[in-house]
Amino acid sequence: MTTSIDKDYIVDQLVRLATIPSPVGYTDEVLRHIQAEFERLGLTAQLLRKGGLIATLPGKNTKEQRTLSGHVDTLGAMVKQVKSSGRLKFTKIGGYTMNSVEGEHCTVMTSSGQKYSGTILTTKQSVHVYGPEAGKQERDEENMEVRLDEVVKSKDDVEKLGIRVGDYIALDPRTTVTASGFVKSRHLDDKASVAVLLGVAKHLAETKAELPYTTNIFITAYEETGHGASYGTPPETVEFLAVDMGCIGEGLSCTEFDVSICVKDSSGPYDLALRKKLVALAEQAELPFALDVYPYYGSDAGAALRAGANVRTALVGPGVDASHAHERTHVQALEATAKLCLAYILSP
Repeated sequence: MTTSIDKDYIVDQLVRLATIPSPVGYTDEVLRHIQAEFERLGLTAQLLRKGGLIATLPGKNTKEQRTLSGHVDTLGAMVKQVKSSGRLKFTKIGGYTMNSVEGEHCTVMTSSGQKYSGTILTTKQSVHVYGPEAGKQERDEENMEVRLDEVVKSKDDVEKLGIRVGDYIALDPRTTVTASGFVKSRHLDDKASVAVLLGVAKHLAETKAELPYTTNIFITAYEETGHGASYGTPPETVEFLAVDMGCIGEGLSCTEFDVSICVKDSSGPYDLALRKKLVALAEQAELPFALDVYPYYGSDAGAALRAGANVRTALVGPGVDASHAHERTHVQALEATAKLCLAYILSP
């Protein structure tokens, strides 16, 4: 089976999404972009009070529905303290290692809408000053800070800029698409999957495909803090397919060219019957796929189950290298994920 997918559209949307700052809790702008894109495709997308949105594709069976989720919230940080030196202490949003953000450019976004650039550094960054101690210093919240690109020499100088405790800090995604088909960027988790879902919606809207089940595309906004799909899953949902990145590393079979089908994560095993169906669909379509166990991973499907949703669940997504750091995937993985999602949506 071959299915035509607009890969250029998916990559274009991924680049657009990656460059819109959206750390957990600061997602209004990116959700408005996604809502406008769904509506441009002829779909109605409803924003949720909690954060997130749902776009619905009508199908024959309305009493039993399918829901596919992707999350648009990302890792980031928040101002924890304005230091007397004019630098900022910060607290992490989401789970990442501090060494993965050392030296990263960032943007401080104030409550009044102003934006200031900066850099994340250790408090003893210079080897010329601190010698070997610079390399030995623990990389943690106590020893890391943001250096603002503004003329600030005191706490008062910073506060005059409008910067306060609680202001969000977005990490520079540094999004790059290579001639060889790689996409490297922060926040591919999970903007790569959101772009895939937009590509799937575009294909279905343009082909006017008849769906066997009414299908919801649920874009969540609090997945990185564990409660993205704890509210908002349409009650008619009987199958919940989380579309989120596949992990790559020692002991895992997934690569940057595969669609991952996760069999078990930190919440336990996914539904066996639904997993078998996805494997059969991938094999029938001759898609590159991998089956893996992710012990340090959770998804929106788990959040929906913990909230009491009576659904079968599964997890698929493009293979992403260096997750929660500076990530990379390949167009082939995006395409394979889109084709598997389409095959699932169109299956009886």
